[in-house]
Amino acid sequence: MKPGVRALGVAESYRESTSHLAGAVVRASRVVDGFVFDTCTVGGSDATATVCEMVERLGRADVRYLLIAGIAPAWFNVLDLRQLHDRTGLPTVSVTFEDSPGLESAIREAFDDPETVQHRLSTYRAQPDRRPVTVDDGTVYVRNVGLADQEATDVVRAFTPEGGRPEPLRVARLAARGLVDAE
Repeated sequence: MKPGVRALGVAESYRESTSHLAGAVVRASRVVDGFVFDTCTVGGSDATATVCEMVERLGRADVRYLLIAGIAPAWFNVLDLRQLHDRTGLPTVSVTFEDSPGLESAIREAFDDPETVQHRLSTYRAQPDRRPVTVDDGTVYVRNVGLADQEATDVVRAFTPEGGRPEPLRVARLAARGLVDAE
């Protein structure tokens, strides 16, 4: 991948009822090239719209990929990757860092309202399946929309210099934590 290719990584950190989302534009050469910030509701259903607004507000035509840390930030505020791709026009890759049986049982346990549970499960089930991708000496789990599996694998590997976390997501996570710590 050319060193000037840029990806926007979005990660979150939360405390109480607000999740702080940070977006970091990072070049494949590891140069940080911009930030965008916003908030969404912990336990809400506004994460997808918030990420779309972040991309729109950033207004960077040079960003080629959208990388998301996880699929359900802010206590099961489930992201719709297809909607992210459709609204932003960016190939979208969700990266998680642990193997798991999925979120269905956790979503059922977290909410009492059957309508809330069904809405979240419907969104969650509509997402592409996770698949393992080896990076360095570890494994991450990837869902992708708007690009083929092999291209998504290549993107994750190209933006992961070491440590098993793509650099745009690592920087975004640090920025989000800094926002929460500043409160």
